[in-house]
Formats: sequence, structure tokens, C-alpha cells
Amino acid sequence: MNKLDKEKFICIDCETTGLDSQNDSVIEVAVVLFTFDEVLEEFESLIDPEKEIPEASIAIHHISNEMVAGKPKIAEILPVILKLIGNKTIVGHGIKFDIDILAAAAAKTGIPCTITNNETIDTLRLARLYGDSPTNALATLGLHFNVDSDGAHRAMSDVKVNIEVFKHLAGKYRTVADIHKTLLKPILMKSMPLGPYKGRSFREIPLPYLKWAAHKDFDRDLIHSIKTEIHRRKQGNTFLQSGNPFHNLDL
Repeated sequence: MNKLDKEKFICIDCETTGLDSQNDSVIEVAVVLFTFDEVLEEFESLIDPEKEIPEASIAIHHISNEMVAGKPKIAEILPVILKLIGNKTIVGHGIKFDIDILAAAAAKTGIPCTITNNETIDTLRLARLYGDSPTNALATLGLHFNVDSDGAHRAMSDVKVNIEVFKHLAGKYRTVADIHKTLLKPILMKSMPLGPYKGRSFREIPLPYLKWAAHKDFDRDLIHSIKTEIHRRKQGNTFLQSGNPFHNLDL
């Protein structure tokens, strides 16, 4: 089995019209084939989504409707991307979304696509395991590891930062199999990454909100962290009740 620094990886980032992988569209994509030592091949392109880009999305990536006018459509770009990806391990930050939106585009355009079968390494989950960055956002991780960046939230810029962040996060692992083995288990997170309690430790979040959130379609690490905190509080109540001989009395 090859050591990690001998493997070839693919890193992908998509900028999109929104966060719905089934209904939104890709407006920019960057794909880089790399090893720990060098970049072997790269591809990037703006893409005409054939729909308006919402202002909320433009505010994030600064890609306007004028910038994508006349650019290739996704059906022209996908075969190039998929050939470059092949069956290699795909690295990315929250990579499931990028894979899902590309797979959905392939399905809509009738282009054969098997990238959902590729092995993946999500650097967001590796960052949760690492735990020493102020937040697990890619930009913050880049600053934490002193990665050079032009600061632009664009596909190729994000890919290049992502590759360097991956190298830092993966440094303690010997093989890809070692990483996959570690990521098989859900990760206990330190704080809530989204919503009204973003950045707060789970212990600070009201129980009714935790119970509501436990039934949402969040990723498995977040659901695991929420349910662990709910269980901790139940155990705490059990302990308090067992130590109180009057807990069953209606006072």
C-alpha cells in the first residue's frame, strides 16, 4: 500500500448559485490533480448556469451574471472534469456537496458519471479531529497553517488553500486507508457550527433547541455531537435524581 506522500489526489471546489445540490447550478469549478510534492494537472472554468445568480450568492463569491455570460455550459465542462478525476481519491472541504452538485448536473445532462463511487477525504472532518484552529472554516484553517492565499473566495483559490490545509491535517497519517479508518467513526465537535447558537459549546445550548436540531438533516458529526449532549444531560438528571430521596414526591 502506497504511503500518503506517494498517492495522487484530486481536489475539487465548485462555486454555485446556491446550496441546493439538486436544484442549484455550478458557476465555477476548479479541479487539481496533485501529490504531496507537486501539482500534476489543473483545470478551472467559469460556467454559464443558464439562470440568474442570486445576490446573496454573488456577495459570497463575487461572481456576477455578467462574468458568466457566454461562458461554457456545464455539459461542455463535465466530460473534461470527469476524465481528470477518474477513480482517484477526491479531497475537499465539505466535499459531499461538490460531488453531489456535479453528479446532479451529470444526471440532468445525460453524461455518465461515477464520482459518487470515488473514495473521498473531507478536510472539514479532518479539521474537526485536529481541533486546534479557532474555527474549521477553510479560510481560517489557511490562516492557522500560514498558507499563502490571495484572499478571494473563488474556486481555484480555495482549491490551492485546501490542498495545503490537507497536507497539514493529514501529516500524522501514514496511508489513505489510515485516514479512512479514522473517519469511519462520527466526530464529537466542540461547538455548534451554524444557526442561532453558532460558535457556542453544546453545553450552552438550550435543551429544546438540541432536541429540535437532533431531527434535522445535518451531517453525522453534528447529529452525533447533539445527541451526545442530550444523552449527557439525561445522565446528569438521572444522577441527580438517584441522589435525591424526594425526587418522586410532588412538592
